[in-house]
Parts: sequence; structure tokens; C-alpha cells
Amino acid sequence: MVQIMGNSHKTRVYLIRHGATLQSEEDRFTGSADVELDDEGRRQAKLLGARLAAAKLEAVYCSDMKRAMATAEAVALPHGLAPTAVAQLREIDHGHWEGLLHSEVAEKYADEYEAWKADPLMSAPTGGETAWAVLSRAAPAFLKIVRDHPGGKIAVVSHKATNRLLIAFVLGMDLARYRDRLAQDPACMNVIEFVPPAEAKAIALNDTNHYQTLPG
Repeated sequence: MVQIMGNSHKTRVYLIRHGATLQSEEDRFTGSADVELDDEGRRQAKLLGARLAAAKLEAVYCSDMKRAMATAEAVALPHGLAPTAVAQLREIDHGHWEGLLHSEVAEKYADEYEAWKADPLMSAPTGGETAWAVLSRAAPAFLKIVRDHPGGKIAVVSHKATNRLLIAFVLGMDLARYRDRLAQDPACMNVIEFVPPAEAKAIALNDTNHYQTLPG
């Protein structure tokens, strides 16, 4: 259970993964690479922004990576807001796996890949980050954002692994199972309500209805 200090008002957080990139559609390891949204990712972000236009957001935060910032800008636009970049919300760094297909890594770095699959929380590729290291930098920043907006509605745009870890953490899930228990599709929306002093409740997880039910 996560301790959230502040007043007794609920804070609603729309925790969002950035829209699609060419690398994500090709199933490449893309963590520290600062790639752009592709056409589909921009479409997804625009539809998400339209969906949240009536949400009365008071602030939008995001990772400082291009794909997260572009998604956050689409979400912030209807509210007349400018996203605040927070470097601690960046995606996990995959080290020398960056840019490679999952299948390529499984073949080229078989032992390292199997160790990571067996212990995704504490194992990391050469030159990369462990998931524990990501959570250690992202969780304090995320919880500060929540504390700074008691009773408000805010959006936070981050990344696949970072979101999974934050969700598992605030909901008290087994952190070692963050990869196989939580899906995070491009431009998905998770809704989490924080009630001080000690409760976080999931209202929605991996919601992509804003683009999956529409043509395009």
C-alpha cells in the first residue's frame, strides 16, 4: 500500500503511455532511443486528447523523451496547458539491446535474455538499467506529482515499462511480475485515484477505446 500524504480529497491521475512509433510496431527494444511518434502514434494521441478534452485537467506531465512529449502535447492542447517534462519518467534503458528486435536479442544474447526473462526486476542487459532502478527514479517523481495536486485531475505521459512498474507499485502488486501481468498498448490510458493518506485504486487499465473503436 502506497502512502500518499495530503488532504482528504481524491486525486485522479490519467497515466498514459505514448503513442505508437515505428520501433514499437516492429517489436524493437526502444528505451533510451529518443524516437518520434509515427503517423499512427500521432493519430492515437490526437484521439486520446479529444477523449480527455472534457476531463478538466489542471496539469499535464510527461517524460522528456520526444514520443512522450508529443503525446502529452496532444492531451494538453484542449485544456490550454503546456506539459511539464520530468526526466525521471523516462523509459528503461536497454543498453546494448537498444534498436534490436526481440527475436534478434533472444538469438544473439541468449544467456542474457534468458536471465532477464527469469528476473526482469533485477536483471539488465549490458549497459542498461534494471527495472528496480527505473522504479527507484520514477516512483518518487510520480508520487510528488500526485501530492502536488490534491483533489485535482492530472495526466502523466510515460512509457511501457515505466508505467507497468508504477502501476504495480502503487497497487501493491508483485513487482517481479510487472511484465506479464500488465499490458500497456500505445496511447493507452490508465485511471488511478489516490485517496490520502494510504490508498490507490485502479479505475481503468490499458484503455484504448479512443482509437480501437474508430476507423483509421
